[in-house]
Amino acid sequence: MADAVHEAKRVLILPGWQNSGPEHWQSRWERLHGFERVQQADWDLPLRGDWMMQLEQALLDDPRPVVLVAHSLGCQLVASWAAHSRNTAVVTSALLVAPPDTAHPETPPQLASWRVISRQALPFASCMLYSSNDPFCASTRALAMARDWGSQAIGLGAAGHINADTGLGDWPAGLELVQQLQANPKSQPGRAIQAGQADRADSAEQAEQAAQAAEKDEANSASPAAGQPKSLKQ
Repeated sequence: MADAVHEAKRVLILPGWQNSGPEHWQSRWERLHGFERVQQADWDLPLRGDWMMQLEQALLDDPRPVVLVAHSLGCQLVASWAAHSRNTAVVTSALLVAPPDTAHPETPPQLASWRVISRQALPFASCMLYSSNDPFCASTRALAMARDWGSQAIGLGAAGHINADTGLGDWPAGLELVQQLQANPKSQPGRAIQAGQADRADSAEQAEQAAQAAEKDEANSASPAAGQPKSLKQ
């Protein structure tokens, strides 16, 4: 049964490329707490415009305030949609987990429409969780996106792509972040991540340093980093 705080605002689940499988924390939350998944017509060939239209329609279908919970490519969806939609006021906040670096030169061809990352500040509160060993995004790149989007950034240490392979199970700490964003979108929800489990990295100075490093990475994009994967596993 959904908590009272869950009933106050809708929670929309935004999976990434190839959708989130049954053991992914997004799918577990959907089953346990009645969150709604935005279904995409094509999970394997994710055209940015099509995905943006699906999110727009999901928001237009129900006028209640919404908290967006995005993973992987879903984070890029939030940024792209927010930069173009006239209906962003319905979104009160967003949890952005493990955004991928789709601008990387070895990004799979199926994600060609996502190569240009939207850098516009989000018009609602947001919290980004990133990993120090995410195979799809270097920490410096994640922090640069957080700076541009105006997101609070919280490092989870070596947590991979923060998906089913990370072994989070029902991920109660992540759920607490969502509950805090529901109750108070302007809060700094980082306290939900236990001490020793999170490496806080949200200072303006650190984000600026990360952004500068990311810009250098882009300038040297002709030489791809070793070990960059060919796909984004959910």
